Amino acid sequence: MNTSLRRLLLTVIGAPAAALAVWALAVPLAGATLTVRAGGGTQTVGPVSVIVASLVAGLAGWALLAVLERRAARPGRVWTIIALVVLVLSLSGPLGSAVGLAATLVLMLLHLVVGAVLVAGLARR
Repeated sequence: MNTSLRRLLLTVIGAPAAALAVWALAVPLAGATLTVRAGGGTQTVGPVSVIVASLVAGLAGWALLAVLERRAARPGRVWTIIALVVLVLSLSGPLGSAVGLAATLVLMLLHLVVGAVLVAGLARR
């Protein structure tokens, strides 16, 4: 396996690992409750949701980067700009649906951690 592919795989796996670490510190250790409004009720954000969401984000970012590498003149720069815009927009989720200040802050931190890992790991290809 070449170095570039290894780094991409580690990045896509590292994002869920980092998010799960934040979740573990915030929920079981600190006692925060991550609840969001969903539909007509509420839903608790558990470790599986954290892993799946961050893994999907990582795979989507990798796929976009692969497309841009074939079609864009400066794929790394274009990808980074798109990724940062998506990250900023993703923060509206916790701001609009989290129940309570602690849940809002932890969910925003989860978004920022996943975004930081993905931007740092995928943009330098």
